[in-house]
Amino acid sequence: MEILSSRVLIRSRDPERVRAFYRDVLGLAVYREFPGGTVFFLGQGFLEVSGTASEDPTDATQLWMQVRDVAQAAEELAEHVVRPARREPWGLDEVWIADPDGRRIVLVGIPADHPLRRDVRE
Repeated sequence: MEILSSRVLIRSRDPERVRAFYRDVLGLAVYREFPGGTVFFLGQGFLEVSGTASEDPTDATQLWMQVRDVAQAAEELAEHVVRPARREPWGLDEVWIADPDGRRIVLVGIPADHPLRRDVRE
């Protein structure tokens, strides 16, 4: 099987409110819109907000988004922070926020000295 494209789908009890959050609060660029849905650019992938859900999301699914500056993101999104920024034992800086449905979004920063930023072939 060859995967040509992919996206994460989000269903919400209030899709308009959630779309506004990803568009206006997080500032994700719109890839395309269609009746009842919006697809956003999400780094190297896509995030689609469409349809409705009859249940609230669970912690079983979370979004992981790498940002350039975790402290700045935490400051800009202070009213949405559910866990303050901190360095995790695995060496990444993380702050957790939530969208209007309560869906957890992990904003991640990779410190300059982290192995993900270094050439480990040396």
